[in-house]
Amino acid sequence: MAKNFAIIGCGGYIAPRHLRAIRDTGNNLIAAVDPKDSVGILDQYSFNVRYFTEIERFDRHLEKLRRGPEDQRVHWVSVMTPNYLHDAHCRLAMRVGADVICEKPLVINAWNLDPLAELEQETGRRIFTVLQLRVHPALIELRETLLRKRSSRQQNVVLTYVTGRGPWYHISWKGQEEKSGGVATNIGIHFFDLLMWLFGKPGNCRVYYSDKQRMSGFVELEYARVRWFLSVDVNDLPFAVQPGKKSTYRSISVDGQEVEFSEGFTDLHTRIYEETLAGRGFGIEDARPSILLTNQIRTTAVSPMDELAHPYLRK
Repeated sequence: MAKNFAIIGCGGYIAPRHLRAIRDTGNNLIAAVDPKDSVGILDQYSFNVRYFTEIERFDRHLEKLRRGPEDQRVHWVSVMTPNYLHDAHCRLAMRVGADVICEKPLVINAWNLDPLAELEQETGRRIFTVLQLRVHPALIELRETLLRKRSSRQQNVVLTYVTGRGPWYHISWKGQEEKSGGVATNIGIHFFDLLMWLFGKPGNCRVYYSDKQRMSGFVELEYARVRWFLSVDVNDLPFAVQPGKKSTYRSISVDGQEVEFSEGFTDLHTRIYEETLAGRGFGIEDARPSILLTNQIRTTAVSPMDELAHPYLRK
């Protein structure tokens, strides 16, 4: 049976992936809200989406639907708003009787997780998040290989993620650490989740470089010693770049063997929706370790470089 979806943040960068995922999983988009009215993309999916520019009126509409017939109420709310608003918007969704699919990071600060879990218990609703690298075919294959060959020896891992962004990034909420969580949280949360999914719980953590455009450090995991580098500066890309062309580089090497996974991201949101709707989504406890780790990274003092620093810092 098709479910009714509402979305919060339909005018943003990531919204088209959620819109496609709702459509491609056979469900109905019936309401949307965004303070900016550049949302003509909605017409590509339906001409019957109730649109609001004010969250209060959107909330009231969903509450009215909750009190109406079952086939008209909202069953799911997709949250794709600025990171610092995720907590509040997940709460809104559960209060109107909906389950939630929330973009990463689920929250910026780990202390917000337990109250959300308590609200799940009170309402009987659930919150799921988008840990999309866990459904990337190349990374699933890598994990299966690692599990088959696992030993007590820690492997040497180098993680590199560069995604070029122009000056707009730093003017927007993404460039404000209190709203985005900074580089480690905003662009790094997927990758720290991936590392722990592949190599286990974290231990020793160091940060060797940190500014508004890039961060780099070292984290020791149960089965790996990881040197990582994150950047939104196009000058850090390992290839020449032009506007409108490829501007992202994602790479992970394990004991010198590289797995380059810059491609294959187009349909991962649809895969996440499929898994979530089938009862195999990633909930609060799945999200907790990476949020705790990025909190730790953000508050770790910068150390002098040593042999554990990422190769990019040695250039």
